[in-house]
Amino acid sequence: MIPREYLTRIRQIELKTNRLAEEMLAGTYRSMFKGRGIDFEEVREYQHGDEVRAIDWNVTARTGVPHIRRYCDERELSLVLVLDISASGQFGSGAQSKRELAAEIASVLAFSALKNNDKIALVLCTDEVEHFIPPGKGRMHVFRLIREILFFKPKNKKTSLKAGLDYVNTVFSRRSVVFVISDFLDGSYENSLKMCGIRHDTISIVIYDRHERRLPNAGWVHLEDSETGELVDINTSDPKVRQAFKRSVEIKLEEQKQRLLRSQADYVEIEAGSHYHVTLRAFFDRRLAKR
Repeated sequence: MIPREYLTRIRQIELKTNRLAEEMLAGTYRSMFKGRGIDFEEVREYQHGDEVRAIDWNVTARTGVPHIRRYCDERELSLVLVLDISASGQFGSGAQSKRELAAEIASVLAFSALKNNDKIALVLCTDEVEHFIPPGKGRMHVFRLIREILFFKPKNKKTSLKAGLDYVNTVFSRRSVVFVISDFLDGSYENSLKMCGIRHDTISIVIYDRHERRLPNAGWVHLEDSETGELVDINTSDPKVRQAFKRSVEIKLEEQKQRLLRSQADYVEIEAGSHYHVTLRAFFDRRLAKR
């Protein structure tokens, strides 16, 4: 039995993200992610102007009348959502944690895929793959995905995106659309992400909280690393401390950026508490324009 508060939260996200998918993203999603090839549609009699190369010689010989084979674009894709559910995702300096942001982004992508009759799969990972939901369709399938993203309790705290990406590269042999949603506070993923980008249409969504990138002037604060448990006390009112923190973050962000660029997969950064659908739509529009 799912607790009532869980159902309420899932329903809130479902209503919000389904509307956003309908109003802002579904058409762009369809334009951006095309099917893998072509499907056979029908055999019909040859008409003036038809391609001679399309003639089905077996049917033509059997009937004595020229026939052609017609094909249509294959629309159905598999959307694979790879979510980092390590302990760092629980951080949130405002009303929304990074994991809650990841849940909303994944949900709006899932509803966009659902409206285009695509299958949706989910991979939840920490430093190992903790949970996998195979590709499926339907509103209840998306409902289940939202529930697991929000409330699945991982065994481990640390991060290894390599584990999740290697799993995708092993399990999904046909080309799929892969969204990797994480804070990317990890250095192990570069080669695996590059391989995923070769095999699949891969997009990395980097989620972050503003206070991970700049310290507020709040006096002495007690900080704990959510993944390692390391404790530290720092004086955020000291300008030198804030400046040193800023320099350290800038170095790490540049390293992260270079790893993502070398992987050759598209990426976009989204801040917790922001209008993420606007950022996503702008990113999709830029990606379409490049094509």
